Amino acid sequence: MPKKLQEHYGIEMPVSTIRTVTENHGQQMNSQRESSTLPVVTGCQQQVVEIDGCMLPIVTTRTDKGDKRKKKILHWKEARLALAHEEGNITPKFDATFGGSVDDAGHSLLNCAVTAGLGINTQIHGVGDGATWIADQMKKRFGSQASYLVDFYHVCEYLGGASKICAANDEKNWMDVQEKRLKNNEHSLVIHDLNPFLEGDEIENSKAPVRSCHRYLSNRTEQLDYKGAIEKNLPIGSGEIESAHRYVIQERLKLSGAWWKSENVEPMLALRVVRGNDQWDEYWRNLAKAS
Repeated sequence: MPKKLQEHYGIEMPVSTIRTVTENHGQQMNSQRESSTLPVVTGCQQQVVEIDGCMLPIVTTRTDKGDKRKKKILHWKEARLALAHEEGNITPKFDATFGGSVDDAGHSLLNCAVTAGLGINTQIHGVGDGATWIADQMKKRFGSQASYLVDFYHVCEYLGGASKICAANDEKNWMDVQEKRLKNNEHSLVIHDLNPFLEGDEIENSKAPVRSCHRYLSNRTEQLDYKGAIEKNLPIGSGEIESAHRYVIQERLKLSGAWWKSENVEPMLALRVVRGNDQWDEYWRNLAKAS
């Protein structure tokens, strides 16, 4: 960064100063964030929303006496990224939380949807993994306006594990049949085909792939409307949020060998969200008004 400043602007500045200025702006961006509420405008017709978490490397330092080299504790903590965009729009709006509750994450999803044009007539199509908190937050934030779909490829991972027992000599064809059934909303047939191969209760879960798949599908039958999504040309996989994690969060906060103090993560996430949402001009205007 110091070299880039000198190359492009002829400014010489030490790394410590650049870090301090960056952290200060990140903190101000974080403080400018506003919590959204459901708007009363008509809004766009259809939105796609997704949310997912990723683990970030965190370092904490003990305050007790002793060898300073042994006081650092390294661990991982989850950041959650949310996105929303109008159906057909390839430019999503983002928001992120770090170390907060699932309610905080749900509200960040609402913030994205409002920024992307949510209204009282907007239909919400959510896609994500099978985490129950995501489906719960979808219902809590958007009510009857929302439908939620379990990521198709996540379901296929469970089916892939089960196929090794259900069709040991013909896994590929068995998988093809089950995937076609899922896409035609025939999940009851998929579950039926698993029944004869269910492991006994005495088998631990980690060694019972058929039972795990059966339970996973049986508990989420209302989240398997792949046929409806395909007919509306809506996504059945959550690859968009997984990709966004890489270029919004991980590109900066998951560098090789880098560890973060917890207090610096939220300001940096705010910086990355402002950049991802192309809100630089808005930030500088708000900063000018506040000064």
